[in-house]
Amino acid sequence: MIGVNMNQIFEYLIRPYQDLDVLEVILEILAVILGLISVYFAKKDKVIVYPTGMFSTAIFVYLLFNAGLLGDMLINGYFFIISIYGWYFWSQKKGGQILNPILKINRKEIKLGIFLFTCSIIFVTIVYYLFGKWADWSAPIDTFTTSVFFVAMWFMARRKLEHWILWIIGDLISIPLYLYKGLAITSIQYFIFTLIAIFGYIQWLKIFYKKKQIV
Repeated sequence: MIGVNMNQIFEYLIRPYQDLDVLEVILEILAVILGLISVYFAKKDKVIVYPTGMFSTAIFVYLLFNAGLLGDMLINGYFFIISIYGWYFWSQKKGGQILNPILKINRKEIKLGIFLFTCSIIFVTIVYYLFGKWADWSAPIDTFTTSVFFVAMWFMARRKLEHWILWIIGDLISIPLYLYKGLAITSIQYFIFTLIAIFGYIQWLKIFYKKKQIV
């Protein structure tokens, strides 16, 4: 019985790939590997998170456009752009000391996050309507996760501790969404992202309090 169920699950996971071009499958695998490496370096608070992430997101822009997930396509394009800023912000040093360490968000930044989330919801909704994709039940979910990731990426670029919480929320929702869209490998990636994000939050929290004690 277990063997039959495992076979059914395996067939469900590989079925969407049977009609895909081999190049697209290879690209998805490559993007997933680079994405996992990027999140691992984010967990370690290493600036190399950005160049690895940029390669991954560039590939995903192409794949997500083909899958009809316009919101997530936009979030990957946005991540590519914001990564340039994050790379610069994280790299700033003076006398060998990091100028922009891990910090918690303040009230002003919470208001900014709400503003970015609201603007993202409106923008992505308009995009879905323009492309005639709003009829699909996944569109509102994709719109929500995209908006969550928009805010998460900005806070990540600013090295804010709470960006991990937003990643966890968005990743958990994305797991079934990508399964539905036939991107099983990417769905598995988001499951691993969730685990890394949980450990990333714990590690950043330790780094934050350790530096706070030193100061």
